Amino acid sequence: MDFALLVPIAAMLAIVMAIKIIVDSRLRRRLAETNASEDLIKSMLVADEQARRLSALKWGLVLTLMGLAFGLISALGLESDNPGTWGLLIGTAGVGMLAYHFIASRSR
Repeated sequence: MDFALLVPIAAMLAIVMAIKIIVDSRLRRRLAETNASEDLIKSMLVADEQARRLSALKWGLVLTLMGLAFGLISALGLESDNPGTWGLLIGTAGVGMLAYHFIASRSR
């Protein structure tokens, strides 16, 4: 594995996370400065918490199903250039997203 490729990817992820943290903190500070209603602040925090939990659910489902697909590919002895391999990977990612959508729509 080429670790030189990993450094720019990690740097971009760190930059994105830093920007998200800064934007979130500015929003919260501005809400505190403008004396927004307590109900508005509570509803925003509850919605943010629910979005975080659902995001973890989404990626947990997708990555678990992708892991199962890789296990199935290995068990079946499929090659990486086989279209069935790609179909299996993309299909399991799609099933994970559909399962997330179904669970998220039922929880709202």
